[in-house]
Amino acid sequence: MDRQQEFILRSIEERDIRFIRLWFTDILGSLKSVSIAPAELEGAFAEGIGFDGSAIEGLARVHEADMLAKPDPSTFQVLPWRGESQGTARMFCDILTPDREPALMDPRNVLKRALNKAAEHGLSFYTHPEIEFYLFKEPSTWGQEPEPVDQAGYFDHVPRGTTHDFRRAAIGVLESMGISVEFSHHEAGPGQNEIDLRYADALTMADNIMTFRTVIKEVALEQGLFASFMPKPLNEHPGSGMHTHFSLFEGDQNAFHEAGAEYQLSKVGRQFIAGMLKHAAEITAVTNQWVNSYKRIWGGAEAPAYICWGHNNRSALIRVPMYKPGKGQSTRVEYRGLDSATNPYLAYALMLNAGMKGIEQGLELPEGADDNVWSLTEAERRAMGITRLPENLDQAISIMEDSELVAETLGEGVFDFFLRNKRAEWADYRSQVTPFELKRYLPLL
Repeated sequence: MDRQQEFILRSIEERDIRFIRLWFTDILGSLKSVSIAPAELEGAFAEGIGFDGSAIEGLARVHEADMLAKPDPSTFQVLPWRGESQGTARMFCDILTPDREPALMDPRNVLKRALNKAAEHGLSFYTHPEIEFYLFKEPSTWGQEPEPVDQAGYFDHVPRGTTHDFRRAAIGVLESMGISVEFSHHEAGPGQNEIDLRYADALTMADNIMTFRTVIKEVALEQGLFASFMPKPLNEHPGSGMHTHFSLFEGDQNAFHEAGAEYQLSKVGRQFIAGMLKHAAEITAVTNQWVNSYKRIWGGAEAPAYICWGHNNRSALIRVPMYKPGKGQSTRVEYRGLDSATNPYLAYALMLNAGMKGIEQGLELPEGADDNVWSLTEAERRAMGITRLPENLDQAISIMEDSELVAETLGEGVFDFFLRNKRAEWADYRSQVTPFELKRYLPLL
């Protein structure tokens, strides 16, 4: 038993922890949890906890049902909302086969494989997400448009505002769990908020995002509210994205930085962007995995819908933010296509591998877009070589289906399951008679 495991066992006894929740995700990014008693934890560290993997969507086939959840001791945190005495702690798990091999269907393992591949080149991947979400009043009647908690807008300060109190409480919980927050503010939509997490390595950040979603929903329930990461919950207002800043480091040096280069962006950084642009349409079914995700992309001029990059251009899919002179470590790239309902393990693995393809193949970065891409005509965009993201989930999965990059990154099992699941979702959606159709056609026809 290593020192971290010994520290955890000692902390559990000293802090009167009565339950340990072992967390992991399914392929779609839903959080799964099993609770064990403290007496079982030493065995869990050594052998893992057995469970029926076939009962978790996409994790295992029936004849491969036996799986092990092995807790990662570096992720140990006490859950603050469970109380001071007889408390509850959590750890993320790696999913293993009975032979104690990493399960190929485990999303956390998918990201680990991508990170290990980058590490073979001496590179580490760091991310910093800006996570948007809505707060609604409870109770809500499902099937009707929910009621936001306020009518405020971007950066608005509302005296005694519900969202001020909410963000303060949520950030307090996050920071008590070791998740550092950089910024928080009211976003453009009524009841819409944004909280930005501080840079961390991609695996830690994916774990943090899963924790973040849980914290936001728990704090909302405590305050009689409902929080949603649905990409586009309101017809007339912006959707919720998860713009992610990222950079590659070679040891302590930012591989994206080159002093004196345009935007201080190195050749490696330019090749990485070129790789992401080349594969952007292929990875969109994962970065924007729901039918509703495409209402955010094509439902207004807030989300990027066209495949291009630009310096400080917020209409571009990929943005190179303004740099800070003399601060080479801050050189970074922002991918604006993600929505906040993605599976972060799979999305970050695909973003990393797409960029790494650009480095490995020495891809040239095309000219950047300086104009507002939304305001250009289709002819102008074609002349600039700017193509479109998929317009709906059906298009996205059709493009993904032919992608060697996505198949290689996800692995055969995850790739096949994801496609089957999303085809079924599209078929269900396509067969629905919507409120729009009833309102428009029923009185007329």
